[in-house]
Amino acid sequence: MPKFVTIGYGAAADYDRTPRSLRDAAHAQDARLRSEGTVMGIAGTPVQVRNPEARGTETLDGPFMSSALPIAGFAIIEATDLADAIEKVSHVPCAVAHGVVEVWPLQEAP
Repeated sequence: MPKFVTIGYGAAADYDRTPRSLRDAAHAQDARLRSEGTVMGIAGTPVQVRNPEARGTETLDGPFMSSALPIAGFAIIEATDLADAIEKVSHVPCAVAHGVVEVWPLQEAP
């Protein structure tokens, strides 16, 4: 079955202003996805890693990407196709609590 990487963005203040019943239903959707085998986690502090021409590893604290909203978490989900993946994530906390979820098709590396 195809896999998709999701990135959830959302601010705590937006989450807090979302009605509790919607948040509870969104967390129930997260639980359903996990029961289907979704790997899901909350985003921690990123570290950039570089190793130019394999001459030495360099690290830099902080994200490379930027967004108006903070990154809240990541997941790897299985879905029959992109439309199914979109449907699955359309009811998770970031999607319903004034945030956004990006869905990236994950293609196996050769």
